[in-house]
Amino acid sequence: MSSPPRTSGWNPLTTRRGFLQRAAGMAGAAAAIGTTAAWSRPSARTGRSTRMKPRPDLLDERSPRTIEVFQLSNEAGVPYSHLYMEAQVFTPDSKRFILHRSATPHGGNVTDPEHHYLLCDLEDGGRLTTIIDELGCTAASVSPDGQWVYYFLDRTRVNEGSLRLKRVRLDGSGRETITVIDTALPGTRYRPSLLYCLSTISSDGRRVAISAFLGDGQTPNAPFGLLVFDVQKGSADLVLEGPTWCNMHAQYSRSADHDQRRDILVQENHGNVTDARGETTVLVSGAGADIHVIRDDGTHLRDMPWGRDGNEQCQGHQCRRGRSAWAITSTDSRSPAEAQLIEGRAAPHVGHVGSETPGGVRNDLSRNFTNPHFYHFGTDIRGTRLVSDAGSFDRDAQIVLMKLGEPGIEPARELTYLLSPRSSCEKGAHIHPFLSPDGRMAFFNSDESGLLQAYMIRGL
Repeated sequence: MSSPPRTSGWNPLTTRRGFLQRAAGMAGAAAAIGTTAAWSRPSARTGRSTRMKPRPDLLDERSPRTIEVFQLSNEAGVPYSHLYMEAQVFTPDSKRFILHRSATPHGGNVTDPEHHYLLCDLEDGGRLTTIIDELGCTAASVSPDGQWVYYFLDRTRVNEGSLRLKRVRLDGSGRETITVIDTALPGTRYRPSLLYCLSTISSDGRRVAISAFLGDGQTPNAPFGLLVFDVQKGSADLVLEGPTWCNMHAQYSRSADHDQRRDILVQENHGNVTDARGETTVLVSGAGADIHVIRDDGTHLRDMPWGRDGNEQCQGHQCRRGRSAWAITSTDSRSPAEAQLIEGRAAPHVGHVGSETPGGVRNDLSRNFTNPHFYHFGTDIRGTRLVSDAGSFDRDAQIVLMKLGEPGIEPARELTYLLSPRSSCEKGAHIHPFLSPDGRMAFFNSDESGLLQAYMIRGL
């Protein structure tokens, strides 16, 4: 993800678009991947703290007196990070979640033997336990019932290699392989490679989706695609493909509604340029990206009413508003020069006209705030609270909390400053705040200590 120009205070930022690095790394890098490792293998390193550490020094005179800050990771010489904001990492009771070791806010490298996923138990003082340390592990998601972690082993190379969908119980038992793909996808000539570093899981736990490169290594601007795995059948279907799907940010609906739970929010990067080996050299151009909703069988494409109108562009950060059919995106606008938070509902697909989509319903959540500048954010599962980074995108960046009213109608209100995480906000140190499902805790990254670490705010 490219960082915006440095600013101070609440000054405008120029256009910036979110970009997750693919965890697979460069083409051919997976050739070094070897055999898997045992679960929960103790780290041979010294200096890892397995309990969270209070950090009252990160609070200031503007911080609410009710909140506490904790550093969750503290292993000498090893960076830790939370997963991306929309990642499904929590158990539904907000007591346990996963984060990863030897990683950045934009993913881990599948060729890195130090890249592990850990379970953080907040009822046990934030104790960290390694739950996935297999070489090539990527794109972990916790099932909605909190019983399983699904993840992929990416041993692909462009147009060759294999990937595996696996799962393990949160107590480390029952590890199993759901399916292996080591040939062309059924009914296609495509072999997936360079897996996206985020997966998403349906609210009934029956399907897991992830995006991947589909190129043959010879053709520039080859397609990317969305793969949907049926956990019970062990099958995989390619439901969406094309060259503009290089940064999909796929997000299943979290609704329990029979129809809505099949919906996936996806990002389309118009004007991108990708070489034959899957490296994106131009992420997006022209009028910018737009956001769609598609059913997980590849039907019923719809449009979100955001961006592409000559004034407003999507930053590339969006999330579901809890379990509702609404979603929220951050934008860059030229006039006024702001970075707003806009919610919307999908409308029938008529093209790629963004905010001018016929029938599109929009609501500017940030309209009551003076000169808003918001970037990365997340809501609680009820969709009534939102946390975001704000202000200047540098060591003066802020983390703020706000309340959300009636969807589609009311603006956000009661903006509360929490703290400044003092992160450099460089590419490998984005703050990426998000909330626990119950909305009582917020989580963020910072390299304020000189090394990227994972943090928690309690008492919201």
